[in-house]
Amino acid sequence: MKKRFIYLAAVLAAVLVALPIVSSAADYPDSVKQYVQDARKDIKTLDMAAFRPIVDNPGGALIVDVREPGEFAAGHIPGAINVPRGVLEFKIWPHVGYPDKTNMDQKMYLYCATGGRCSLGAKALQTLGFTDVTAVPMMLADWQKAGHPLTVK
Repeated sequence: MKKRFIYLAAVLAAVLVALPIVSSAADYPDSVKQYVQDARKDIKTLDMAAFRPIVDNPGGALIVDVREPGEFAAGHIPGAINVPRGVLEFKIWPHVGYPDKTNMDQKMYLYCATGGRCSLGAKALQTLGFTDVTAVPMMLADWQKAGHPLTVK
C-alpha cells in the first residue's frame, strides 16, 4: 500500500510539473508561433488519426516523445522513447546506431504535448541529415480524450 501511495504521489507531482508547460502553449508570442509554422513548412507531419495505426504497429520506426522526463513519466504513448527537445540533437544518436552503423534513414515519429516541440525537433533532425522524420503535431490531451493508450512510468 505504501509503494502504491508513493507511486501515485510521484505521478501527481509529475503531472503538476507538466501542467504549466502544457497550459502555457497559447501564451507564446506570435513570433514563436510563426517560428513553429515556418518549421512545419519544411517537414513531414501526420495527424493523430494516421498516427494511431503506427503506434499499434511501428514496424521498426522510433516513436520519440520530445517532452521533458517528468511529462513523459506522467503519461506517454506506449513504445515511445523519451529524448527531450532540448537535447534531441545530442541524445538521439544511440537510438539510430551511432557510432557503429548510424542509420540516417531511420523512420522516426516525434510528438509532444501541443505540437510545437515535435515540429522544431523534426526540423532539427532533418537539418542534421535524417531523411525520414515526421512530426505529429497533435494535442496529447486530445489523444487521451479519444481513448488512445497512454503508459504511466
